[in-house]
Amino acid sequence: MSENSDVIYLDNAATSWPKPPVVGDAMSHFLAQEAANPGRAGHRMAIAAEKMLDSVRKTLTEFIGGTDLHRMVFAMNGTDALNIAFKGFLRQGDHVITTTLEHNSVSRPLQAMADSGFITLTRVDFSPQTGVIDPDDVTAAITPQTRLIAVTHASNVLGTIQPIRPVGQLARERGIRFLVDAAQTIGVVPINVVDDCIDLLAFPGHKSLLGPTGTGGLYIHTGIGLDELKAFREGGTGGDSGSPTQPRLMPYFLEGGTPNTVGICGLGASTHYVASHDPAKTLQHERELIQKFVDAAAEMEHITLYGPSGPGAASNRVGTISFNAGIYSPQELGSILDDSFGIAVRPGLHCSPYAHKTIGTFPDGAVRVSPGHFSTADQIDSLLAALRQMV
Repeated sequence: MSENSDVIYLDNAATSWPKPPVVGDAMSHFLAQEAANPGRAGHRMAIAAEKMLDSVRKTLTEFIGGTDLHRMVFAMNGTDALNIAFKGFLRQGDHVITTTLEHNSVSRPLQAMADSGFITLTRVDFSPQTGVIDPDDVTAAITPQTRLIAVTHASNVLGTIQPIRPVGQLARERGIRFLVDAAQTIGVVPINVVDDCIDLLAFPGHKSLLGPTGTGGLYIHTGIGLDELKAFREGGTGGDSGSPTQPRLMPYFLEGGTPNTVGICGLGASTHYVASHDPAKTLQHERELIQKFVDAAAEMEHITLYGPSGPGAASNRVGTISFNAGIYSPQELGSILDDSFGIAVRPGLHCSPYAHKTIGTFPDGAVRVSPGHFSTADQIDSLLAALRQMV
């Protein structure tokens, strides 16, 4: 870890760090031995690369309770997966329901489509106290034109986990498709696309899956037919090269161009690592660190915590919480923690302006603390000691 070995890294909601050594090892081996272009030739290296892709598809599909590995579409990141979903599924005149908790990866594509008149859009608000949406509010927002409900699984500002199963069930009962943004949960919170009635699951590989950046995926439920989808990008697929248009064969229909084989290989290794270390234990570890921070920060003057607080504040959270401190702006606080104490946190709006408007922190935002798989109680103690010294 060289010069950054002494950094106290508490920004895992942005990307996890460090990565397990098996990730780099797998990527190095693949680069040295098998990094040909999958599906573009019949030689042994190309075949090995294609087998690796299918193996990782299978691993990820099983990890989320999916039923068909060919419905696991590789993407550049979670944002790319969401764009593939929105721009491939939505049609002129559709109504979409989303929430004010969403990351800009959800908010911006939908807002652009609404601004152009392509769709209509409703945002359901959440409770600032609990940090969660009410499924009844989602039901109340449904219109005859509602075709999609898009909800984050957990807030990247508050860390609060949303009631996706009840929302998925109400969507399924009404024949509405349900999309979940699992950016903050996949790898720590159990997801079962069948039991949770999820039609479209978008996720990055570089957060709690502990994989490399430039990776992600979109799982598409088998109940969605190819006739319901458009290709977000067209290009080479390695097969059916004579077709003048994108071959309508999953997953290649939505995977134009050479995939990030090296990154996907690393993602496969990281997913095996995460599964072998029991995501439930990782989640409990992160919650204990968040509760430790909440309990101590609550006793400090001039510290304002957002979302649930007090005993049990971490019980419905992933490892994420936001706060502000005294006279410092979030940006000042983040810079001082980095420059003077070697603590990496995330100040600002966290790409979730609507959430900050609801909790009253717009436009400056807040400071986000997000411990992860490799974080320790001593690191939280160091953060608390720094805040005591500053405040």
